[in-house]
Amino acid sequence: MPRRRYGATYDIRYYSSEKENKMYTLRSHIFVAGLLAFAVVNGNAQKPATGWTDYVGGPDSSHFSPLKQITPANVSKLDVAWTFPAGDGFYSSSPLVIDNIAYVAAKHGALVALDAATGKELWSHPFASSGGRAGISQQRGMNYWESKDRSDRRILVTTGGYLYAINALTGKDVDSFSDHGKLDLKTGIDRAPIALASRTPGRTFENLIILGSFTGEGYLAPPGDIRAFDVHTGKLVWIFHTIPRPGEMGYDSWPKDAYKYMGGVDVWGEFTIDVKRGIVYFPVASAKYELYGADRHGNNLYADSLLALDARTGKYLWHFQTVHHDVWDYDPNQAPQLATVRHNGKMVDVVALPSKNGFLYVFDRVTGKPLWPIEERPVPQSDLPGEKTSPTQPFPTVMPPFARQNMTVNDLYTGFMTPEEVVWWKERLSKAKSGLFTPPGLTETIQIPGVTGGASFFGSGADAAKGMVFVESKNVPSILKMVPDGESISANNGGLIPSRIDAHPQPNPRAAGAASLPARLGRTIYEQTCQVCHGPDLKGDRGPALDTVVSRLGPDGVRKVIHNGRGAMPPFPSIPSQGVSDVIAFLKQPDLAPPGSAVAGNTLTEHIEPDYPANLVPKPPRYKTGYGQEGYIITPPWSTITAYNLNTGKIMWQTPYGDTPQAGPSDTLRGNVFPRSGFVILASGLLVFVDNQSKLYALDQKTGKVLFTRDAPNGAVGVPAVYEVGGREYILFALTGGPAFSAGLRMAPGGVNTPAGPKSYVAFALPVTK
Repeated sequence: MPRRRYGATYDIRYYSSEKENKMYTLRSHIFVAGLLAFAVVNGNAQKPATGWTDYVGGPDSSHFSPLKQITPANVSKLDVAWTFPAGDGFYSSSPLVIDNIAYVAAKHGALVALDAATGKELWSHPFASSGGRAGISQQRGMNYWESKDRSDRRILVTTGGYLYAINALTGKDVDSFSDHGKLDLKTGIDRAPIALASRTPGRTFENLIILGSFTGEGYLAPPGDIRAFDVHTGKLVWIFHTIPRPGEMGYDSWPKDAYKYMGGVDVWGEFTIDVKRGIVYFPVASAKYELYGADRHGNNLYADSLLALDARTGKYLWHFQTVHHDVWDYDPNQAPQLATVRHNGKMVDVVALPSKNGFLYVFDRVTGKPLWPIEERPVPQSDLPGEKTSPTQPFPTVMPPFARQNMTVNDLYTGFMTPEEVVWWKERLSKAKSGLFTPPGLTETIQIPGVTGGASFFGSGADAAKGMVFVESKNVPSILKMVPDGESISANNGGLIPSRIDAHPQPNPRAAGAASLPARLGRTIYEQTCQVCHGPDLKGDRGPALDTVVSRLGPDGVRKVIHNGRGAMPPFPSIPSQGVSDVIAFLKQPDLAPPGSAVAGNTLTEHIEPDYPANLVPKPPRYKTGYGQEGYIITPPWSTITAYNLNTGKIMWQTPYGDTPQAGPSDTLRGNVFPRSGFVILASGLLVFVDNQSKLYALDQKTGKVLFTRDAPNGAVGVPAVYEVGGREYILFALTGGPAFSAGLRMAPGGVNTPAGPKSYVAFALPVTK
């Protein structure tokens, strides 16, 4: 399979002889008649297609395309080439394009193959949503693998707690893979829940599929060990323990035997492979529970680390921990970016990691040595009982941060507020602690970047040959206040407007009875699926409160909302009916279940809730907090793209990521509040994206200047695909989002949210010239 080099990136191109194309056409007739649309016309070989054959563009995760047909000079002529209706379902998916076939998630989460030149449906592969319990559909993308002779081509999709292997030409399950085409993602994980989700599709490398996981965010979550499976059979090839075991490096950075009861330290974000060297770079997430760590004294390797492993064996190569003993949920999850730069007169291959704390860390790709010094500096310490935070944290000394790292009352944005709210917010912020690495405590702390920002998934890219790295980030603060586990989190810790303030939190009536146990199965799905928006206590963060949802809507109403979505909430059709029943049981009594049992649909089954080991005396105290996200209280920009020149260590430019028209007229962009889409980088010198507000933007790569905008049918999610078919360049977007989370956010008096458009996949291209 030939590879053609473009700078320091690799673009896979497929070249077939006329004979091979005729054989391919014959196979297409046998398997799917509709495949004639993209095979061979009149028996003659077409011009080979340049595709988007890996998640977010390639194993280097660069979002980069070598195509140059769409340029700064003609980008204003971009128009819709074709549209495919996505239908109902949760699509945060980044398409693939191999040869002339586009692969997308649509129609209740099915894998759908389309003619990449016309958008015509070729086949659809649905995923079972009944029978057993599954986690959630996390189709942020998919993977492609092919044998050397291209006789075996597979699409690999993680959804519903399983990894599926699907024939890329026919859409049929690959029966020889694991259990008739699907692999249980609990395989190889100790203390795995009823289902283990994967939020990104992992990476294929040679004959391996390498996977991270998403373990949930509660206390006593399962460990997030990294695994590689044989892509032919699904058999486990290697595993790396992210919470070290006795004899493994890093074991002494945890309490004794922590691997038996601690969890998280998972790779739920994107990771990157240096194909030439066979090195895989993982951004490893925080330990759980992520905002309080009295049960995990120490620095907690490999949490919050950039971890380099041998891709073939899983052997440890090097690591760097960006946050010690994380209590801010500052785990990195954007893909590490590869580039080649001139440093001290020499060309150096580097890897750059953006993090949620707003820093970009840059290292020698082979040795792990920082390109510029990173200093350990003293930071404030926690005042919570039992907590022992690290006395220092690492600070890059040359690379400036890409996100805001402090907020005071002087940064308050009042554009959406009534006069009463202005007074209330000024008083609240003036009393709160603030500053980077200030631990959350018993009084309110302003944390910026907040719990879900600055840098988040699919938000980084690179033009590797130029040494340029681009980082998308959010300037969204969180306001945190810890309370003992079992008590209700005050509503004003969830950032509600004054008319809804409950300034006197009461003990949670559901917490009565120390011997009672949570409805674990529904809680597991809730933590993996819902907690990021609705909060750990159901009081709501980005989404509305759920503590009374069952009594208001009834079980059938809740089931309908989960399956179909409602307002800004996407549907989750891949949660099976049994899993929905478990979630409803959890919503009815989130802190209680009959002692010694767990709710399992309409029956009770024997179940022992996991707890700390019996010899762990005394049991550590537990505290919790909501995510307290407050997007609109800080002055804009609310999100940005930052361009770094890694040859100099300087920021070249920073541009707001779209706009929020609900904020009123403005001569400048202000960014989206919660962007859910990523950008692509074109070799012609463009950076292109569609934001939440149904607007396409084309930026000059050198300056960040907006060269062109136009309306799009809907807001985007995921990363678009850039490809060429028949000599025509396309950019394919998943326009299935709408204004992100706008239904639950404050608007200015009389403000109106932009309505969401139709959910569809839309390919843009230049007009065809005759």
